Amino acid sequence: MEKENNHQHQLEASTYNPAEVVEDEPLTWRFWRKRRYIVVLMAFFGFFNVYSLRVNLSVAIVAMTENRTIIDENGNESWEQDFPWDSKQKGLILSSFFYGYILTQFLGGFIGAKIGGNLVFGMGIGATAILTLFTPMAAKTSLEVLLAVRIIEGFFEGVTFPCIHAVWSRWSPPLERSRMASIAFAGNYAGTVIAMPSSGLLATAYGWESVFYVFGAIGCLWLVLWLLIVRSGPDQDRFCSQNERDYIMKSIGVDTSNSHHNIKHPWKAIFTSLPFYAIIASHFSENWGFYTLLTQLPSFLKDSLNFNLDKTGFLSAVPYLAMGILLGVSGYLADWLQVKGIWTTTQVRRNFNCGAFLAQTVFMILTAYLLDPTWSVVCITIAVGLGAFAWSGFAVNHLDIAPQHASVLMGIGNTFATIPGIVSPMLTGYLVVDQTSEEWKTVFFISAGVYLIGCVIYWMWASGELQEWAKTDEMKALEMTHKENGNNHANSNSAYVNEALDVKEDMK
Repeated sequence: MEKENNHQHQLEASTYNPAEVVEDEPLTWRFWRKRRYIVVLMAFFGFFNVYSLRVNLSVAIVAMTENRTIIDENGNESWEQDFPWDSKQKGLILSSFFYGYILTQFLGGFIGAKIGGNLVFGMGIGATAILTLFTPMAAKTSLEVLLAVRIIEGFFEGVTFPCIHAVWSRWSPPLERSRMASIAFAGNYAGTVIAMPSSGLLATAYGWESVFYVFGAIGCLWLVLWLLIVRSGPDQDRFCSQNERDYIMKSIGVDTSNSHHNIKHPWKAIFTSLPFYAIIASHFSENWGFYTLLTQLPSFLKDSLNFNLDKTGFLSAVPYLAMGILLGVSGYLADWLQVKGIWTTTQVRRNFNCGAFLAQTVFMILTAYLLDPTWSVVCITIAVGLGAFAWSGFAVNHLDIAPQHASVLMGIGNTFATIPGIVSPMLTGYLVVDQTSEEWKTVFFISAGVYLIGCVIYWMWASGELQEWAKTDEMKALEMTHKENGNNHANSNSAYVNEALDVKEDMK
């Protein structure tokens, strides 16, 4: 009887929210004192490799197919190129990566949820790095072999985005999700910023083969460090302090030590969830514009604006530098608005995401009309940079609506969001045959239209609330208890999510 009374008392008294769960030592600029931010730093460099391994071909292919003037011993002038690929073949090569990439999105999320995302994330990037080292040999063998290597690279790299959500579901407190995920995702754009100009310089100075050797080696080095440093959750990390471990687990409201072993995914509810489809539509739209520029911007700058290869690499990196910087700003601002109670989670996700999409629509249209060397780069930079705010919308939204299922949701969503990576380069290859301004204008108009459609869908259906189908039995039981007692915050995720952990511990 006494135990039941104590249990009931705990149900009634445990009404704190994530903002009330505090650490003995608060988070400061000295991030290295918090183990979870060491994980964020390593994830940042992981995504650095994800995109440097992906975009190096976009620059290298310009060097691989450019016409070079050759003067023989008799003074006769001729032209030669390493690979005589036309625009359609180049579009096929640039999109081939995504044929493999789309196959492992769901698999990566599912496996990451079961065994922990850290191992899947590491091996996915490591295998891609190793295959990158063999890319020059594959290209010299035949077009078919090169396509096969790129498809297999995509197959391994496809697990990275879904399974990192399995890492965040066990390492990130709710009120730090935006900044932790945004900082890590900024590695994508840091990789792009470094890889694009570096690839141009390497190709010019040492030949296009060096592009693949250098970035492949960097990826292999990162794999070794990741496997040595990062564990699946705070309970598995012996360097994580007990206070930080308790803070993370209490904030999340789930027993992270065994939660991933017993997850049952409510498939019917997932596939009938409108907020989930809003995330998918938004992710698809952002990726359409992003992949279009990622794979085609070097060619656009060279063909339409007449930039040289070395300048092409640097200018192609400028938009991603802006996005990398703004990702940190958007992530911090998103968390701050929630902590201060200025906007709800739903408002933050919706306003950040749709505001970014509207701005990207406008600047894509301006790029199409201007087609000026200076103003085109400015407009593209603003369009890509403001996409950082969209990433603080849809990209972490999975963790809001269903944290335990987030890696699977990301896997399913990123499967659809990979379609632009396949379709966009090939479509551009068919549209841009003569490299005219009018042909490129069509490409930018299409991207602007896709952004606008994604904006409308996300505004209508997006949610930042924990969905009913994602609540655990402990959460539902606690919610019912609150309703019976007339508790006004029975529907507050921040209240009962954390209480659920206390109830679960008390019931053991």
